[in-house]
Amino acid sequence: MRAEAERELDRAVVLVEERAADAYCLFNDGWHEGIVGLVATGIREKLGRPVVAFARADQPGTLKGSARSVPGIHIRDVIAAAVETLPGSMSKFGGHAMAAGLTLAEQDIDAFRRAFVTEVGRYSQALSAPDIIETDGGLEAEEVNLELAEILRSAGPWGQGFPEPVFDNELRVVEQRLLKGRHLKMKLQYPGMPATFDAIAFGYPELIPGPMARFVYRLDVNEFRRRRSPQLVVEHIHYE
Repeated sequence: MRAEAERELDRAVVLVEERAADAYCLFNDGWHEGIVGLVATGIREKLGRPVVAFARADQPGTLKGSARSVPGIHIRDVIAAAVETLPGSMSKFGGHAMAAGLTLAEQDIDAFRRAFVTEVGRYSQALSAPDIIETDGGLEAEEVNLELAEILRSAGPWGQGFPEPVFDNELRVVEQRLLKGRHLKMKLQYPGMPATFDAIAFGYPELIPGPMARFVYRLDVNEFRRRRSPQLVVEHIHYE
């Protein structure tokens, strides 16, 4: 499902980037309800806008959606206001500020889409706020190890008000290559230190032009051929 979600995310991002809206309400007849949360999360992360992604539900004539939001926009309240504009709708929804789920009659999707975008547009201050990335600071080279990665992996579950720790450091790019043309695989190095660390940036389909960049990342465990090692999962890259 994750591989399918990544493929659909790539296609969806191309489409929504061309439309440049305050919010996105997407439905694909070929999506499975198990991937819509991953698609919504991926588009929200890439475009910084609230997203609802729908798939067909088991009950004929209904759609099941997963919504993700951005700071300052309470997605459950937005959905509640949008649903109120649908007279006689049998929709169901629930969630919190940053994530929600809903079931909707397929015949209501176009009306809901218009209402959803309109309601999000009322949060103009949040939409126009500068992009700010909050991190837990930098890790020292000796802290990038399997023990700490295991501790962080087992410390969840993470969620609203309790986000997974992310770190940032300026690092040297020793090696880099694209996997399937979509993901940037790298070996990174702390300046002046001999050791290198594996890193991957999912959904980042371009090479870094210079030797140095600032990376915002999660420290995770990479499992490959029964070997476990620390890996930086890169969320953002900044370079001049």
